Amino acid sequence: MRMKRWYLYPFSLGYHLATGIRNALYNLGIKKSTKFRTPIINVGNLSVGGSGKSPMVMYLADLLSKNFRTGVLSRGYGRVTKGYGIVNYESNYKMVGDEAMQLFERFKNRFVIGVSEERVPGAKKLIEDMDLEVLVLDDAYQHRAIKAGFNILMTDYNDPYFRDFILPAGDLRESRKGASRANLIMVSKCPPDLTDEKKQYYISRIRPQHYQKVFFSSISYDEQVFSVDKVIPDNNLAYYDILLVTGIANPKPLVEHLAKFSQRVKHLKFRDHHDFSDDDIKNILSEYKKLGEYRLILTTEKDYVRLKSFDYLRELVYYWPINVNIDRREEFNKIIMNYVRKN
Repeated sequence: MRMKRWYLYPFSLGYHLATGIRNALYNLGIKKSTKFRTPIINVGNLSVGGSGKSPMVMYLADLLSKNFRTGVLSRGYGRVTKGYGIVNYESNYKMVGDEAMQLFERFKNRFVIGVSEERVPGAKKLIEDMDLEVLVLDDAYQHRAIKAGFNILMTDYNDPYFRDFILPAGDLRESRKGASRANLIMVSKCPPDLTDEKKQYYISRIRPQHYQKVFFSSISYDEQVFSVDKVIPDNNLAYYDILLVTGIANPKPLVEHLAKFSQRVKHLKFRDHHDFSDDDIKNILSEYKKLGEYRLILTTEKDYVRLKSFDYLRELVYYWPINVNIDRREEFNKIIMNYVRKN
């Protein structure tokens, strides 16, 4: 167990008590948890910060939409609007949040994407209005007002929940006992050369229940970076001075991957879901102009939906798409598809 901020431990005791009572009320049925007849897959985590939820939601929605009428429901974190809404061609990140907008930018109308901070009425309306056969919930592991039929718990390989401590001394939103609600535990952001011995070590620390499966996944980057109208192969990045702009929880994997292609990188790091201001854009442009003749601004797919809204940057910014590689992919896919078919 690791206390990142040990001096806040007394406050963690109070937080642990409050979340424990809340979970107990749901477990005893005192607080109502709504169950839907439509299959619902919930992707979440125990910790704050990035654990690979967004790429997993993308993967699931892509997989399911090939066989079922699929929807994704997000809270719409960071938007300036309230209530229920559907993402469409008229939407932008301020209206629906950057994660929902990122999904739409990649897949367009392959599946329906809705936003609602109130999950129960949002899920009900999305399912009924769009006649969905399956719904994927993004980051709703602690939103127990909905009783999802299948829970996927994400945990970062480099910062697993079994080494962490509850807020605010650590980064856990609730006790590690919350992992027992998961049907499947996905260890994300693993190194591509992960050994069987290391996998067994993680499984031994997770100590899955008899009804739980543990899988391992890694992130892979596309072989090209994209702008609004241009494409550059990743092996050509060596010819450029690069201004890397990130507003995600953990940019370290991207920084390390970019270092394989270029050593001429200046990194401007912002907080997760950062709402870029005009001053931020001026600073980005100022740093960009300091670079050499061959230069570009590179960012993540999620940050791109925010940065491209600024006319000054629209032609300058490139993004680097990522995908999920799942160990035992066929087994994973079969579990997901079987759950939907049976329900």
